[in-house]
Parts: sequence; structure tokens; C-alpha cells
Amino acid sequence: MARFLLLALLAGLPLLAELKSGPPLPLKLVKDWAKLPEGWNTGECSGVAVDKNDNVWIFNRGPHGLIQLDKSGKFLREFKELPITSSHGVRVDAEGDIWLTDVAGHSIFEFSPAGRLKMFFGNAGKSAGDNTTQYAFNRPTGVSFAANGDIYVSDGYVNSRVVKYNRNGDFLTQWGKKGTGDGEFNLVHDVAVDSKGLVYVADRDNNRVQVFDANGKFITKWNDLGSPWGLIFDPKENVLFMSDGVNNRVLKLNLDGQIVGVLGSFGKSPGKFDFPHNIAVDSEGSIYVSEIKNWRVQKFAK
Repeated sequence: MARFLLLALLAGLPLLAELKSGPPLPLKLVKDWAKLPEGWNTGECSGVAVDKNDNVWIFNRGPHGLIQLDKSGKFLREFKELPITSSHGVRVDAEGDIWLTDVAGHSIFEFSPAGRLKMFFGNAGKSAGDNTTQYAFNRPTGVSFAANGDIYVSDGYVNSRVVKYNRNGDFLTQWGKKGTGDGEFNLVHDVAVDSKGLVYVADRDNNRVQVFDANGKFITKWNDLGSPWGLIFDPKENVLFMSDGVNNRVLKLNLDGQIVGVLGSFGKSPGKFDFPHNIAVDSEGSIYVSEIKNWRVQKFAK
């Protein structure tokens, strides 16, 4: 009887979707790429970004929280005295300004290339905002930019929404709440914008990417890709790259959500990943992957 009941129960369960995969990406690890000053190390590397000159910005939870390297890995500089509680995402806009997401400080910062604070989004004292707060967040994760300079913030672990501002920082709109339905999120972990203005949201704990128009109208969703932690749009190839943190890999996706390339697997040695958290792509098609557990940013080139 017990065996019959077990078989009946299993028969009533839906089949688990198989994790999608694809061909390996034709990229090779650039060994010993990052050349930090003697005695320096990073901490947990939460974010990586590339600017218009192909310099690489590494945002991490170590003693040197934001450092800049050139594409060959040569150390250029460090931003000191950063008012960051805990690093998360970093992006560089078209003007060269560096945007930092402070996940534990519930804040977003815009710095000039010279390291001067230009804009701050957050409550006094870095207290959390709720889902209705226009200029404060609750554990935000990242930012992305439209071609006209509009700013999208992924907010985040608690508020489960996307917030949109214009280039001057004026609030425009927001969408999303905690849930599993279309347009709902369970941990908004990153956001990316393509050349047509479509917005791609890493709905991490729902294990999907959701796609919206510029004002938050739901268009479609991509399932069975794994757990999207980081997203970046590459305009040169008109593709998205996604870091699948749970499955320790990076995916190259066309704009229909199909996997056209896969990079990486779990491990501690060079070329492997342990919690790949975010990604960046330079003008030559090289990929930079920031890792939480391996405390590093690795470079993969053609």
C-alpha cells in the first residue's frame, strides 16, 4: 500500500524542467591577468565593469574596495574613502561616471572618473526604504542605463522592484513586487537594457529572466536558464551575457533567450567559478567575471 501511495504521489508531480545548456564559448582564460600592487588582495568580488577605454573596475569587499586596471591587468588606481557598507554592483555610464550599489547601505552612488561624488540615492543614515519610496531602497543590487541616459535600479533583495529615473535623477516610474507572477519578482538581482530600450531583469530566486518595455510593460520571460545573478548587454554582438551563480557558469544569450554559448564550471582553480556574481564585456569581446567565493575577477579572451 505504501509503495502504491508513493507511486501515485510521484505521478501527480509535474516533471522538473531540464536545465538548458549550449555549446562552449570559444574563449580562453588569460592567466594571472590582474596585476595588483605587492601585498594587495581583493575581498569578495561582487561587481566588475568596463569603461569606454576598456579599463576594468573591480568592486569588492576587501580593503581596496574599488580599483581600476587596464585591459592588460596593469593597476591604474584605487578610489579611497568610499562610504560603502557592502559592495554589490558597479557600472560605468556613457559619460565615464562610475555607479556603485551599496547593498547593505541601501544606497546608489554616482562618482566622476576623478572620484568626486555627483549623485546619491538613499535615505539619511542609509536606512532602508520600502516599495513606495522613490529615492531609497532595501538591499539594492545594480544599475543599468538606456541610450538616452535613463537609469534603471534593481531593488533588490526585499523590495523586489525596478525603479526608473531620468539622467538628472528625477523619478519616472517603478514596477514589481514580491511574487511569482508575470511582472513580479523574487530577488531582483540585476538589470540590463538593450539597444532598443528593452529591459531585462534577473529574477534570481524565481530562476528566470523577465523582459519589459522601457516603462515596465511585461513582454516575456525566459525560464530554465539557471539562476540569473548578473546581466550585461553587449551592443557589438547584440547579445546578453548572464552569470548563473548557482550552476557556476556564464551564458551567452541571443535576444530570444536562447543559449548560444556556455563558459565555466564549479571549481577553485583558475578558469573555474565559485559563485560568479557579475560580468562585464569589453570592446574586443573579452569577458570579465567577478566571483564571491573565489575572491577574484577572471578574464577570458578570444
